[in-house]
Formats: sequence, C-alpha cells, structure tokens
Amino acid sequence: MKADLYLKNGLVVTEETTFHGGVVIADGKIIELVAGNNDIAAQEIIDVQRKAILPGIVDDHVHFNEPGREHWEGYQAGSMAAAAGGVTTFMEMPLNATPPSIDREKLLHKREAVKNQSVVDYAHWGGLVDNNLVELEGLHEEGVIAFKGFMSESGVDFKRINDDVLYGGLVKSRELGNVVGVHAESEYVTRFLAEEIQGNGRTDRRAWSESRPPFAELEADKRAIYWAKVTGGNLHIVHTTIAEGIHAVAKAKQEGVNVTVETCPHYLFFDNDDFVRIGPAAKCAPPLREREEVEKLWACVLAGMVDTIASDHSPCPTTDKVRGNDNIWQAWGGITGVQAMLPAMLTEGVHKRGMSLSLLVKLMSANPARIFGLYPQKGSFLPGSDADITIVDLDKSWTLIAEDLFSRHQQSAYVGYTFKGQVERTIVRGNTVFEDGKITIQPGYGQLLKRTTSKP
Repeated sequence: MKADLYLKNGLVVTEETTFHGGVVIADGKIIELVAGNNDIAAQEIIDVQRKAILPGIVDDHVHFNEPGREHWEGYQAGSMAAAAGGVTTFMEMPLNATPPSIDREKLLHKREAVKNQSVVDYAHWGGLVDNNLVELEGLHEEGVIAFKGFMSESGVDFKRINDDVLYGGLVKSRELGNVVGVHAESEYVTRFLAEEIQGNGRTDRRAWSESRPPFAELEADKRAIYWAKVTGGNLHIVHTTIAEGIHAVAKAKQEGVNVTVETCPHYLFFDNDDFVRIGPAAKCAPPLREREEVEKLWACVLAGMVDTIASDHSPCPTTDKVRGNDNIWQAWGGITGVQAMLPAMLTEGVHKRGMSLSLLVKLMSANPARIFGLYPQKGSFLPGSDADITIVDLDKSWTLIAEDLFSRHQQSAYVGYTFKGQVERTIVRGNTVFEDGKITIQPGYGQLLKRTTSKP
C-alpha cells in the first residue's frame, strides 16, 4: 500500500520510548513507525527537521458552553483553540451549557447543535446530578465517556450530589463499565468559610483561596474514594491540586480501588501569588495553591502518580472576569487554557524539571484515551490508530499574546508568559487542521466519538 503521508526525520515519541524516525499514514490511520531517516513511498512527504512527533493530545476536560452559552466560547472557537494547542480530541463536560447533558434527550440536543462546528474530534461527558440516576443508562447507551458530578455547588442548572447519589452513581458505573468523575471539594466547609470570610467584608483575591483550602479538597477526595471502594465503582477525580490527594489515590489503588486522578497545567504553572498578581483571569475552583504545594504536586507528576493532565478550559466573556477586579467573589471562576496547556507542560515539565516526553504523552494522550474508552483509536501510534499527530518545535521560545488566542474572548492567565516549545502542526485523521499559526480546515471536520471500551 502506498502511503498518503510520511512524516520523516523527526523525534518520534510514544508512551514507551523516543527515537529518531518517522510516521507513515494511509487512509487517516497510522500504518507504521519507521526508525531512522529511511525513504518511504508516499503521496506527500514532510521533513519535520528533527522536531518532535507526538500522538495528538487528548484533553479529557473542557467546557465549550454550547448550546445555550456559545457566546462564552462555542465549539468552533473552542476547537480551533484546541487545535492550535496540539489537541486532536477533546471531551466536553455536560454543564455550563443550556440545557446541561443530564439525560439522553438533552445530550442528543447538544449533539445536533454542535455537529458542524468542531475542527477536531470530540466526545461528551454525561451529567450526574441530584437526582438523575435513572438517566445514566440512556446516557451510557449514547456513548458518553463518563458521568460528571459536583460534590460542591456548581450552579443552579447543575445540582451538586450528596453521598446518596454519589454512591448510586458509582454502583451504576460498575454495572455499565463507565466512570464517575467528581469535582472534589467539601460543600459544607467551603460554604461555611466563604460566608465567614465575606461576612468580614473581605473582597481581596486571597479571600477566594482561603475559602477553598486544601483540607476541604482532601476530605472530599477521601470520601469519594471510600464510596468507590464500597461500591466497586469506577472513580476519576478531576483537577486535583494537592499532593495529599494524589497520595490518597495511590493508597487506594494499592487496596484495589478503581480510581484515577487528573491535574491541570495551571496548577503546575501558576501559584497563589500569581493569582493575586494576575487577578480574575486566574480565578478557578479549586483555587491555585501556594508554591510549596505546587512543587509537591510536581513531585507526584514526575513520580508517575498522576493519571491524566487536562486543561479544564472554562472561558467566559471578558465582562464576567473584569467585574471581579475589585471584588473577587464577582468574577467567573475558570481558566482559558486549552491552547496553552501543552506549551505550559513542555516549559515547566520537560525543560525545567526534566519530565520525559514519554511520560507527557502517557498523561496527555494515552491515559485519557484509555480511561475514557477511546483507546487505541485515540492517544496511540499503534498500527490502525487514528493518525492524530502533534508536531512540536521543542526548542522554540515564544511569548503568548492575546491576539494569538483562538478562543472567542481573547483573555487568559497565560497571556504574557514566555514558553519553550511551540506547536507547529496539528493533524487529525491524517489531515492538517492547524499549521504555522493558522487553522487549515473547515468547521465540521471534527467527528463525534463514543466510548467503545469498558473500564474494568
């Protein structure tokens, strides 16, 4: 078979190894990996000039707000930002859209609204709210990759879950072979602290961080892990910010609990002092932590204790950020991060701390695809996998400016930072969707993905 595309003379990276060579593609699939600088017959040959060739990034945690809030982001802008960041597959959360995807009908409504919007491939989370346990089987049958629940308040249209629904959701996850993902913060402690701090008249930025302390996160981590152990269910803890949470997951794994854990680039790139300086653009929940905690979290990442790294991209209109300049409680909490996530990890992880490229690929491509039922179609360079590829100039230093952002609202905590490592080309199913700063494919190219494998 004559190949359609041969990417030659690169640093090929898999989750197991790196080597000088290339990638051969036909009909949108990986055909083989080639060691060395061999000549291969192909319709198109691209010499990548020793740049890194990575499996496309699989971001398992984004909020693109469509339908109903597409003026916040939308699939077209969000997927373009993803492509520019080397992301070839994203998995979108069920909330911050109207209506949220908490039953089959609402999920299908979303899919109809977004079907012609994305430039990269995508999958959907379903929602676990109080009380929609009866809806989970229908969502699963439609191929959602997981069910998302909040242990603390998330908004009026997406009700948080108490332990009864968390327990029931985990039971269903075991029965269906799916996963429950939780936002783990103690509702009662964070509410108490917020009311106390606001009652004292504080509107400063540190007030936000103090209202959501590490111990409120750890308590919820351990409670969710306990219910996963009791039920035999499948648990994924999203956006973990603290090393103690990672260690709690590691201990549970040793005891046979089916639990995985995610952290995000912004918890590894910024600290609480950065939040105080940057302001509302860096507000998120859980909040950014003190530098000592950031370094402890890095130690867990480098030790291979974290399962996935995802952006938790959660943009909003500029007005919803700047209104918190003088009163941090008024700002929307979410970081615009999908476009900067890979450069941030290359800068702080690979270059600054010696993180291996193979570990990066494991955490940002292979593991997300595995956990959420898309492997080996996604996140892999195995023969027959989708030819989803990110080509990176590892040595390129550059500074992010607002005008570079493809997000609808060109604001981000990452603006103004200098990175080492730049995405040059993003390929989805054998076709280039982003190259040299430009989107090169029409919206609607991205395809819907559904969970195809069960979590054991």
